[in-house]
Amino acid sequence: MIGLPLGGPGPLLVLLLALVIDALFGDWLDRVLPDPARLANRFCNAADARLNRIERGPTDRLLRGALVIVTLVLIAGLTGLLVEWIGGHGRGWLVELLVVLCGVRGRAAWTRIRAVRRALENGGAVAGQVAIQTLTRRHVYGLDEHGVARAAVEAAARAFARKLVAPVFAYALLGVPGLLIWTAMDGADAALGSPGVRHSRFGLTAATLDDALNALPARLAALLLALGAPFVGSAKIGQAFRTMARDARKHPSLNMGWPIAAMAGALGLSLGGPHRDGGVVITESWIGDGRARATPADIGRALALFAVAALLLVGLVALLMTGLASI
Repeated sequence: MIGLPLGGPGPLLVLLLALVIDALFGDWLDRVLPDPARLANRFCNAADARLNRIERGPTDRLLRGALVIVTLVLIAGLTGLLVEWIGGHGRGWLVELLVVLCGVRGRAAWTRIRAVRRALENGGAVAGQVAIQTLTRRHVYGLDEHGVARAAVEAAARAFARKLVAPVFAYALLGVPGLLIWTAMDGADAALGSPGVRHSRFGLTAATLDDALNALPARLAALLLALGAPFVGSAKIGQAFRTMARDARKHPSLNMGWPIAAMAGALGLSLGGPHRDGGVVITESWIGDGRARATPADIGRALALFAVAALLLVGLVALLMTGLASI
């Protein structure tokens, strides 16, 4: 771990403070603090519009996409090193704390998923489609109420992995540079990593690097979700592990199948499955062997499991901090 602030709290205490602050005030902070992932997303969208021309050859598009990602990683890494240098002087650790809060967005993601549940309960499928639109890559207007609920449960599993566990893992391992590189790649993957002809070459570097960076955090997130199951009503830890072992690799994403399978097994649901994109049926495997007819109540159970798993993550950080302090 790099960047131990002199004269201030160590990185793990900064991280622990950030997790507590995010849990309490994350909704408000999401409105006032810049989101590095969103900034990276805008950067990549602008580069995509300028550099990813259809008339260019596949090799040219691959190289241009790689150059965009290398530039983004350098900007994020150098910014992180500057923040750590500031954090090592006097009260500069407060700047580091603010940057960590910019990268950890667990409470904000949790709140957006809760809004989908409320929309379904109050306005039915149409309101749910509008609320889930920014949380899934599926064609939302082809989803019925159960489809929206399944998408929201999947979004809860993905958000726990990508908006909480992954930035915490990156910061604990590589400090602020690691955190900012991870969040930058999160935004880059959202902009360029989607499947399709346009980004098959230009977005290949973004998708590949995102898969590599997310390999361990996604599996840690799945483990925490499974371990949180006994504390959430009828959720089942054994079924969570069985579903992970059987179905995690069925998901189109190399990594997101793990937390989604843990969520599906714990809650007794079937997630994923075929869905419509316009007039085309997209065939995807089912994950889990429970109910496919998910309901708003199931979204609530997913949010409860998210919260419990987040508490386990906080406990893990505190345990690591205590262990290092005793060395």
